[in-house]
Amino acid sequence: MSTLYESSLRSLPMLGRGKVRDNYAVGNDRLLIVTTDRLSAFDVVMGEPIPDKGRVLNQMANFWFERLQHIVPNHLTGVAPESVVAADEVEQVKGRAVVVKRLEPILVEAVVRGYLAGSGWKDYQATGAICGVALPPGLQNAEKLPEPIFTPAAKAEMGQHDENISFEDMERRIGTELAATIRDISIKLYQEASEYAATRGIIIADTKFEFGLDTDGKLYLMDEALTADSSRFWPADQYRVGTNPPSFDKQFVRDWLETQDWGKTAPAPQLPADVVARTSEKYCEALERLTGQKLA
Repeated sequence: MSTLYESSLRSLPMLGRGKVRDNYAVGNDRLLIVTTDRLSAFDVVMGEPIPDKGRVLNQMANFWFERLQHIVPNHLTGVAPESVVAADEVEQVKGRAVVVKRLEPILVEAVVRGYLAGSGWKDYQATGAICGVALPPGLQNAEKLPEPIFTPAAKAEMGQHDENISFEDMERRIGTELAATIRDISIKLYQEASEYAATRGIIIADTKFEFGLDTDGKLYLMDEALTADSSRFWPADQYRVGTNPPSFDKQFVRDWLETQDWGKTAPAPQLPADVVARTSEKYCEALERLTGQKLA
């Protein structure tokens, strides 16, 4: 199947495009979310699609939504995406879209970290803490934390960087009770997913969840869950403390971009074909290793 950089459905009203997903209204109470093959790095959307990426992300998220639904309900409705679009638009949604409940998004990303990596490692080096959460001295890059920590981030506008915030700031933004509920659920989701991933030879170093409320104030897991875009997956057999372990995501793209004379603002440099191909392979490998499923 050909890549999809941008969907163009005429049968449904478009609500907006994110970095990767295109959202359409299905009546007043549901959405069609189409996961495209766009890729963003350093919060800039690349000009080249990554083959199979959208279908991999969609299948991986659906796997986790089903596996973790006993912890928290999710936004899936079970309605077939093909049934809500015109016949000539089916190819655009096949294997890469979901029909979901229309929720009021909570504008705080629920980040859970089990290992010291990325911006968390930089924060720890500078302050001995991550987002105000104090950690033991002397930890190394990629080291497993004594227990998973919750480090929320405020969602930024398109093209801007999400901002790490303290838990107290999250409480001020959304309320004490809801903040505590989201924290506890997020840690539980991360722990259960990590235990499963370990049986598949994968370490989930960190991940982020997004939540929304329905009109009755009921909390749902939404957007995506535990995909290679929202998580840092490391192959356990290549994990070494004190290094940056290889990851099953856009690392090839990030590494190549770091070698370019580029200010990390749009437009991005054109990605070479081999970087695109290797990134596509990594996403497919992540799906197969984690879920045991081939790309449908």
